Parts: sequence; structure tokens; C-alpha cells
Amino acid sequence: MTTETTKTSPERENGPASGERTDAAPGAPSSSQPADRRRWLALAIVMTAAFMDLVDVTIVNIAIPSMRQNFGASTSAIQWITAGYALAFAAGLITGGRLGDIFGRKRLFLIGIAGFTAASLLCGVAANPGMLVASRLLQGGMAALMVPQVLAIIHVTFPPHERGKVFGMFGAIVGLGAVSGPMLGALLTEWNLFGLEWRPIFLINLPVGIAGVILGRKFITESKAPQALRLDLIGVVLATAAMVMLIFPLTQGRENDWPAWGFVLMLASPLVFAVFIAYEKYKINKDGSPLVELSLFKVKSFAGGIAVQLTFGIATGIFFLVWTLYMQMGLGWSALRAGCTGIPFSIAVSVAAGLSVEKLVPRFGRKVLQAGALAMAAGLLLYIWLSDHYGMEIASWQMALPLVVMGVGMGLIVAPLNDTILSEVPRRDAGSASGLINTTAQMGNALGLALTSVVFFGSIEDDMIFGPPYVEAFRGALWWVVAVLVVIFAVMFFLPRKALPAAEREGAEEHTEAPAPEKIPAP
Repeated sequence: MTTETTKTSPERENGPASGERTDAAPGAPSSSQPADRRRWLALAIVMTAAFMDLVDVTIVNIAIPSMRQNFGASTSAIQWITAGYALAFAAGLITGGRLGDIFGRKRLFLIGIAGFTAASLLCGVAANPGMLVASRLLQGGMAALMVPQVLAIIHVTFPPHERGKVFGMFGAIVGLGAVSGPMLGALLTEWNLFGLEWRPIFLINLPVGIAGVILGRKFITESKAPQALRLDLIGVVLATAAMVMLIFPLTQGRENDWPAWGFVLMLASPLVFAVFIAYEKYKINKDGSPLVELSLFKVKSFAGGIAVQLTFGIATGIFFLVWTLYMQMGLGWSALRAGCTGIPFSIAVSVAAGLSVEKLVPRFGRKVLQAGALAMAAGLLLYIWLSDHYGMEIASWQMALPLVVMGVGMGLIVAPLNDTILSEVPRRDAGSASGLINTTAQMGNALGLALTSVVFFGSIEDDMIFGPPYVEAFRGALWWVVAVLVVIFAVMFFLPRKALPAAEREGAEEHTEAPAPEKIPAP
């Protein structure tokens, strides 16, 4: 694509003192040394925000027994506390990415992190399950404004030769956030700070969020799409409706004995989605400002990666919730013991994430991601066998081996996947593309959480009777996760054998005036 310089940009002329990009090539020769230092500080800020969001997705699971006892909440209410966040997150992510393209990614990031912090306060002071669910929905909506800007800011701030290293760091953060959430939640719940029980798991976001707003204003450089874009409100409504019509009945259906209206909504969901696609095509022809850039799906790496992201989200959504319920409600472990059990998983994810991007993917390409899917499936099969063999007497150390194998597999997938998806995406569509990446991940996560009603709770006659029924349901749910991982392995064949090297991608962008992603030379 054409490399646009900031000196020709009206936004640059009228922008803030810290500078504003309209997707200029970062790391250009004109970049001063202070700017170089500032972009690494900006990276630390957005990474911290991403980590806060990832922790918040999983931190709730470990505190579920405490919430249930404190509120006397039903299983359905508890499920909405987790799935509600994912649903609001998924429903708003595409919009959040496009709003960043239009109004500025720094601006939307700051609004999102401020709103996320305020919603965390409301969660921490919730007086009943209804208020907590509503606050979690708000929290998910604010995360939808914040999170798409993270990948977009990275994409437009760092030159291609640095992005591999940056995405490797991002993958490590993903792994740490996914597993350190339960650990942190366990510690905060066990400590019972000031007699607040589970509430500090939300209140801990306050100092982090406030610091993110203050430092983000100073160190993040503004950027936005070079073309004048408009928000596609009809597209927003259609996309959100399609997702809600699928997720809501899956989550609520079991409590209502699977009513007919639930099946009607689920069957209508793909029809609404088809209407959404048709409207987006119309919008492209009308004013060139759709909610979703459908041309992105002509890029093999993007289309294949999105499919992987969706199915991977389903697998992790199911596993992390039922794993926590298995340890605490099945085996009767404390929150702290359950949280500590995940430490080997966390370490394995971090180590494998770093190795995959820096050493393995440049040499072996998509085979690394496929090896990750097989490793996770193998770890799950081993976990099923050990759980069946040791039963209620299984110890934390006996879970270490399957968790390490699973962690290695997850690290091999999460770190290179984002770079693979974005590798051939024009920088002008960075916000839209990152919004789609996160939307599919959260859509998958929400689907996974909703499906626990079928694959986990569906096999428990009375969810108030803890112990062996939860253990049996856990093993049954893991077989479903293994099946999903087999699907992921197959879908990965749609990924390119090897991603285009960063230097070649940069050269292609510099020498193509108005690139179509499909015209980038094949590897």
C-alpha cells in the first residue's frame, strides 16, 4: 500500500503536540529517537490494558463458589456473570475497531479503559446478582472499545521487522492473562481483604486503569484511518442481533427447559447474519464505509486465521470454566489450591509462545500451529485418563503433566496466530481487522461458555449436589473440547504454509499505491 507520511496529513497539522498518524509507516527514517522510546512505552501501556482484560475474563471463574454462597445465586445467574461479559465484548468489538479507525485509536483506547475501570468499580460494589450481571455487561462493552485498539496501535506503530517480536510478547501476555487470572482470583478470594470476599477481584482494576489513562494520554500517539469513514449503524444492529440471537438461547435455554423460542432464535441467527453480509456489500457500493471490510476475507491468511480463532475460542471457553468447577465443586479444593494448580500451564504457555514466534514459525510455518492443536488434544486426553484413574483422590502434581502439554500447545497457537491473521492486512484496515480478530475470539469464547449448559451442566441432574457428578461431567466436557481441537487442526490447512516475511510485506506495501490484499505475492 502507499506509505502515507504524517507531514501531508491534515490531522497531523491540527493534531496534538504528541503527534497523530493516519497510518503512516512507523519506524520511518524521519522518526526521532524520543519517538522510538515512546512507542515502547506505549506498547507497555496497551499490553497492560490487554492483560487486565484477559485476567478479567478468567478471574471470575475461580470466585464462582464464593459468589454463589454470598448471593445465593442460581447456576444460570453465575453463568451469565461469565458469559454476559463475553457476549457484550463480542457484540461490540467490530464497532469498537471501526470507531478507532474513524475517531482515533488513542482516543477510543482511553475512553475504553476509563469505562472499563468504572464498570469494575460497579462490579466490586454490586449488591445482588442482577447488578453484577449488568455491570459485567457494561464492563464487556467498554472492553470492546479498548481491546481492538491494542492490536491496531501495535500494527500502525511498529514496522514489520519488529512486529514478530511484539506479537511474540503479546502471545505471552495472552497466555499469562488466561491462567494468572484464576491464580490472582484465588489469592484475592482467600485473603478476604477487608472482609470483602470476592469483590477485590474487580476492585484491583481501579489503580491499573487509572494509571493506564494517565500514562496513555502522554505516551500513545494518535492514529486513524486515512480515508474519511462513517459508522455503519445498521450494520452494527444486524451484527449484534445475529450474535445475541445465537448466544442468548444457548445460555438461557437449560434454565427454561429449552423452550421453542430459543430454537427459533438460533435458527434465525444465520439468516440475520446473511442479511448483514448482503447489507455490507450494499454499503461498500454506496459509500465505501462498511462496518466490516469484506475484502479482508479474500486474504487467505486472514480468512483461515479467523476460522481458527473462532473454533479456538470455543475450546478455551468450555475448558477454563469447567476446569475451575471441576476442581472446586467436584474435588472440593479451595480457591487457592485450584489457582496454584494452573501454574505449570501458565509457565508452559509463556515459554512456548516466545519460542514459537522467534524460532519455530519462521522455519516451520503453519505446522507449528497444527502441532499446538495436536499437543492440546493430547494433553486433554491424558487429563481425561488421569482423572478417571485417580478419581476423587487426584492430586495437583498429578495434573501437572497434562497441563504442561496443553500449555505448550496453547503457546504454539496464540503467539503466532495474530501475526498470521494480520500479516497481509493493509494498515488502513488495521482497526477493522483487529476488531474482527477479537470478535471471533470472544464470539467463540461466548459460544463455549454457553455450550457448557449442554456439554457440562446437561449431564448433571442436580447442580447443587457437588462432588462426583461434577467430576464425571468434567470428563465428558473434555471429550467435546478434544473434538473441537481436531476441527481446529483441520481448519489450519487453510492457513498459508509460511507467512510472507516481514521485510517482503513492507516492500510490497511501499511499492503498491492502492493494494488489494490478494495481490500480495504468495510465499
